[in-house]
Amino acid sequence: MTHPHPDTQWPRWEVFKQDGPGKVHQAVGSVHATDADHALYTARSVFARRPSAVSLRAVRAADIHAVTLEELGAGVRLPGEAGEAQPYRVFAKKTHKRSMTFVDELGEVEADSPQAALERAREAFGDGLLVWWVIPVSAFVGTPEDADTVESWFAPAKEKTYKQQSSYGVVGQHISKHKTPRKGGDHE
Repeated sequence: MTHPHPDTQWPRWEVFKQDGPGKVHQAVGSVHATDADHALYTARSVFARRPSAVSLRAVRAADIHAVTLEELGAGVRLPGEAGEAQPYRVFAKKTHKRSMTFVDELGEVEADSPQAALERAREAFGDGLLVWWVIPVSAFVGTPEDADTVESWFAPAKEKTYKQQSSYGVVGQHISKHKTPRKGGDHE
């Protein structure tokens, strides 16, 4: 059976950016890419065009196990069978406050399934958070952490400055403020 509108998009990858050494990785958006390298290069072009980035990670959206507070209240469990224990990275959304990021990294837990990882995360990081993401560490790709790589990946953004719209003084001025009066004009 053929679908009338087949999905021809490349797979979606979620992107996590670390603004500085010691800061947490935060989900900043997604890109469509053919593979892991393509996802990282595209993520750099889209999300690291300003200063304050030292690391990028990407993971296929299909590898994210997500659940909301409402779903937890309704008894929803994360799919996935128990297997060999592995580390999971845990992310969560803490408030409804608007932000440039969706979820922040909380840490890692060791578990044998996504559901077990979620239960460990709720014990370790508290309950009542709005959204949980648990993702196997093995599913991530990221920029290398050595100083040379960090410099080559993120140095171009250091020279770019970000200005608020109000910094551009000419925006909103009437054109007459930029005209010079003519000598011997029509009304002299």
